[in-house]
Amino acid sequence: MHARAPIDREPARGYGFPSMVRSDPSLPIIVLAILGVGLATLFSAAPGNEFLRQVLFLGAAIVGIAALLWIGKRRFLRFAPHLYLASLGLLILVRLIGTEVNGAQSWLYLGPLPGFQPSEFAKIALILAMASVLHERPIEGFGGYLRPLALMLPPFALVLLEPDLGGALVIAAIGGGMLLVRGLPWRHLVAFALLFAVLVPSVVWPNLEPHQRTRLVSFMNPAADPQGSGYQVIQSTIAIGSGGLVGKGYGQGTQSQLGFIPFRHTDFIFPVLAEEGGFLAAILLLLLYGLLFWRLIDMASECIYDRDQLIIIGVLVFVAFQVLVNIGVTLGLAPVTGITLPLVSYGGTSLISTLAALALAFVVHRDRYADW
Repeated sequence: MHARAPIDREPARGYGFPSMVRSDPSLPIIVLAILGVGLATLFSAAPGNEFLRQVLFLGAAIVGIAALLWIGKRRFLRFAPHLYLASLGLLILVRLIGTEVNGAQSWLYLGPLPGFQPSEFAKIALILAMASVLHERPIEGFGGYLRPLALMLPPFALVLLEPDLGGALVIAAIGGGMLLVRGLPWRHLVAFALLFAVLVPSVVWPNLEPHQRTRLVSFMNPAADPQGSGYQVIQSTIAIGSGGLVGKGYGQGTQSQLGFIPFRHTDFIFPVLAEEGGFLAAILLLLLYGLLFWRLIDMASECIYDRDQLIIIGVLVFVAFQVLVNIGVTLGLAPVTGITLPLVSYGGTSLISTLAALALAFVVHRDRYADW
């Protein structure tokens, strides 16, 4: 990527609602379409008041997005270093006083506020911090990786220790994806692949919890333990396959409505959509995600500054990695990792962080002619 000077363009103000009139509305339209599919699926899948809570979380996210649109790129990104340090502070705090949910001490409750996962906000903070470092100079020798790795490893290690393997993988994907886009020599890619091959069995595997190891092993053969570690994937694939072309009808999915699919409103919401809406509904959602990814790539290519491009690419990796892994898990193509489906799964922290990341990409693109 190379920073290009704008030609015959009037610089954007960099803040305020007036510049929105020059914005392309395609990204918000795509996001709203995915949200619509998600809310409709959640209304059918949610076992209790989760749908109402999700709507309330969406309202809170809209308020935050409006504030970000008004603040603009330049004023918001001045706080990038503070956001990164604050995210590390929250990750340390969750290690000290966090609440354990589903085997991971990853939730933080502060007074009357709803519980949230600091790891979700650490992902956005990492995108901003990595973009600030990577745009300054090209990576030529191995010494050039010291600063990016120094930013990526602390949140990765803290999230992995919770232990939240899915969150740690997303953080690793964000850092690795942004490094790759910045431009890595082939010899460095080979060296990192060898390092990964050494660290996984020697460092990562010994530090995984027993249930996480079981998930990885059962991925190879779910039928070996159909009532235990392989149960979720087996029920998920049955639901997806039984949906056929047009599905069983809204709210009529037997696997989902009778409770055969665990976590059907969070990690395994895609089988609910596929069972009730069939192949056509599943393809519709995948096409919407594809449009979202294409639009983010197009937005990055339209930016004139490396830092802006890197931020949007970081957001793309953040969303795309979770989509690919979540759907891969439900199809039995990836180990169960506890990663939600962006904009579709129930989860206030996940919804707010995903919308905040997409809003950040929108603002950066909107203010792409504003300097730093």
